[in-house]
Amino acid sequence: MNKILAGCFFLLLSTHIMAQFRGVVYGSNGEKSSTIYGAKAKLLHANKTAITGPDGNFEFILSKESNDTIVVWANGYYPDTIYVTPEDRFSFYKITLFSDVILPEVVVEYQKSSKGILKMRTLLVEEISSDELRKAACCNLSESFETNASVDVSFTDAVSGAKQIQMMGLNGVYTQLQMENIPYLRGLESAFGLNSLPGTWINSIQITKGTGPVVNGYESMAGLINLDIKKPHMMERFYVNGYGNSFGRAELNFHGSVDVSEKWSTALFVHGSNQAVKLDNNQDNFRDIPTGTFYAGLNRWHYQGERMEAQIGINVYQEDKLGGEMELDRSTGVQANSDFFGVRSYNEHVNVFAKTGFFFKNNPARSIGVLYNFKAHNTNGFYGLRSFGGEERRANVNLIYDDILGSTLHKTRLGLSGTVVDFNQQIFSESMMIRDDRLEIIPGAFAEYTYTGIRLVNVIGARMDYHNLFGPIFSPRIHSKFTLTEKLDLRFTAGRAWRVPNYQVDYRSLLATGRTWVAPNSVQPEISWNIGGSAVYSWKWWKREASLVMDYYHTTFENQLVVDRDLDPSLIVFNYTSAPSYSNSFQAEFSMQPWRGVEVRTAYKFLEARAEFGGVMQNKVMVPKHRGFANIAYQTRNKRWEFDATASVFGKSRLPVNILSNGELTTDNESEVFPLVSAQVTHVYKRFDFYLGGENLANYTMQAPIFDAENPFGTTFDATRVWAPIMGQMFYFGFRFTIERKTEFE
Repeated sequence: MNKILAGCFFLLLSTHIMAQFRGVVYGSNGEKSSTIYGAKAKLLHANKTAITGPDGNFEFILSKESNDTIVVWANGYYPDTIYVTPEDRFSFYKITLFSDVILPEVVVEYQKSSKGILKMRTLLVEEISSDELRKAACCNLSESFETNASVDVSFTDAVSGAKQIQMMGLNGVYTQLQMENIPYLRGLESAFGLNSLPGTWINSIQITKGTGPVVNGYESMAGLINLDIKKPHMMERFYVNGYGNSFGRAELNFHGSVDVSEKWSTALFVHGSNQAVKLDNNQDNFRDIPTGTFYAGLNRWHYQGERMEAQIGINVYQEDKLGGEMELDRSTGVQANSDFFGVRSYNEHVNVFAKTGFFFKNNPARSIGVLYNFKAHNTNGFYGLRSFGGEERRANVNLIYDDILGSTLHKTRLGLSGTVVDFNQQIFSESMMIRDDRLEIIPGAFAEYTYTGIRLVNVIGARMDYHNLFGPIFSPRIHSKFTLTEKLDLRFTAGRAWRVPNYQVDYRSLLATGRTWVAPNSVQPEISWNIGGSAVYSWKWWKREASLVMDYYHTTFENQLVVDRDLDPSLIVFNYTSAPSYSNSFQAEFSMQPWRGVEVRTAYKFLEARAEFGGVMQNKVMVPKHRGFANIAYQTRNKRWEFDATASVFGKSRLPVNILSNGELTTDNESEVFPLVSAQVTHVYKRFDFYLGGENLANYTMQAPIFDAENPFGTTFDATRVWAPIMGQMFYFGFRFTIERKTEFE
């Protein structure tokens, strides 16, 4: 593997050809100058827009045949205009914007897709903007991927309401989740955490396939999802969202921001939701949706000084959900009930985070950033007669130093990281007692070098982490991007990643079975290699934007915790294996704008995830091998009406083998092909948005999502054989009221 990485690196390094225009944007108040983060630069003729990063840099691919004009602007500064020619493709411009005193109103508009590939990134990064999130109900993070083909979201079981994500055919535990580059949904909250972040708080979501940069940590075995939350100095002044659906769910969201001073601003986010109606549409005497409440709040502050920027926040939530048989009520508390099968989940969470950035006066390309995160999480509840509980205290610190070597063509990132996790967790019943209390201390160091040519960008990184239980673990990574033409980008990535599994939480939904758990003898780190590449082709079709994105990734494990449900149908066996275990993922996505205001996206995805189960190499359960996807969106010219429809078709997947009540084994061990269809209509009236939509409009449901529901405390009971919707058509209605922040440029 190392030889392959080295060969690919030197091959890419030997093909660099200069062809891009680069610039850096400074802001001046007449006395001092510093780089501007978030300034916008637009190529008028090519209709391309770039946004400067923390170092103020931006880049374009200029046409080889025609001249163009670049307009640069930022809030609080006079805009500037630059005329460029094909000969400027080899140039680097320093652009200074001067603070405005009396600035006439200027409105610059451009049409940007609500979802797309960030072409300037070295890795293949797909961004879902807040406009894309508006196209669906999007009440929490788990519902934010409904119009996306890269991430699959499904219920873990038919009784708890918990959801999981899948990327590249691998369970969501192998995808690193971050909130603004700070670790998120780790540890005890990962089982139910996808429901814990309201979608209205999210500004954008960035999805990266394969191993991420070393600066983001040692995980990201299958990919990286970064959540960008709305920031006080850039968000709405006031926002209210109300939502209700035909299943009896009601929700209210509020947030607002205020500028405390010239340097300080703050925002408050409040969320509350309630599922009060008991539903049993399939008549199996189990709730189709758990009832209960969820409350969350977030307060964050932003400070912008001359040479320092800081963000500080605190996030809290409380969740109380009850599922299971219809007769069960909340008087049982958080203790198991022997009369009726129930699922109770109670979670309390407090998270404090901070991000600080320091910029050097005489060298704007040099900076130091420090990220802090402190979390306390308590959980308890039960599945039937099996109770669970746990406490977690977690602290993360990440220090990053950025600099250049001679010029911006050569950049370095050095850093130190530290993680301390204190777990106290247990699962117990009359027949089973599993306890796992451990303290993890993981200091780490990383280094990354970036070469940025006009056409070629190479990022080479490595990190060394020391785990107090397992010793040192090395993670090398390489990412490359080559701009073959103005229209075609090629990317390559490879690297090693690892994680420490927490099987009690990662696979908690498997408590919703009558099978007995067989715990592993010890805790070991899972280690994987990922290698892959992509091609992004953009062009004009009928004088409108069109793009084709194709990517392929292969993940292979050196060591993996395998959940074996085939070794014995009465057991769930957790064991570490060095036997071959891998996944292959291929996806092709085509998007275009055939008419003004209309955007069409179609995608096809192939997944193959295999490991040794029951002594036989076979596919992992409930991973569809094929998936088709189509989305069409239309916005009227006056932007008063928006229409959106999404359809997905999921292929067959392998199902676990279960024991029937007569002692025989099941024969229906393959799922069916099924569709999912959703649609939404939005009307914009002044400061109000009114939206009406529906999900699972094809009304496809599983016939019997709970196996042997008549015998919930028996050994053959299984509520985890869920591969399709368990509820039929759902309709929803909502409104949004917004008072926007007044700025000179949007």
